[in-house]
Amino acid sequence: MKHLILGGARSGKSRHAEQLAAQAGRSVVYIATAEALDEEMAMRITHHRARRPADWALVEEPLALAQVLRREAAAHRCLLVDCLTLWLGNLLALDDARMQQETHALYAALPELSGDILLVSNEVGWGIVPDNPLARRFRDEAGRLHQRLAELCDHVSLVAAGLPLRLK
Repeated sequence: MKHLILGGARSGKSRHAEQLAAQAGRSVVYIATAEALDEEMAMRITHHRARRPADWALVEEPLALAQVLRREAAAHRCLLVDCLTLWLGNLLALDDARMQQETHALYAALPELSGDILLVSNEVGWGIVPDNPLARRFRDEAGRLHQRLAELCDHVSLVAAGLPLRLK
């Protein structure tokens, strides 16, 4: 089962994904895409780690997500990826070719993966049009990513105020 979980900042999407993973009845591998590049992000990462069960495995990968998913996926596992928008931002900081390569690798890998796959991402397209080209590009690429993943996933949820709404 592949499940895309979308929501705004602090909407409860990560907590919802963690609850689904805990209920899956499988061993869980948490795949983190964030990098602690400043103190505030380090605190966010610490907060996320503290609320996860100690028996969950952790893989930190900011770029080569499809490669990690292929390596870690198994029928007896639940993979929880948090979060795709951080991953996309990491790729945008490099170059367009690498971003295209990695997103297409994710699209190709997803249908072939066994076990449960939970993908967490921020819905960023509901605000105002950003005032700079990079921010507009990020918003547009995130929208394209979400649309394609929604096609590939069995389930899609939107979380607002901690409440999941099933879209698919």
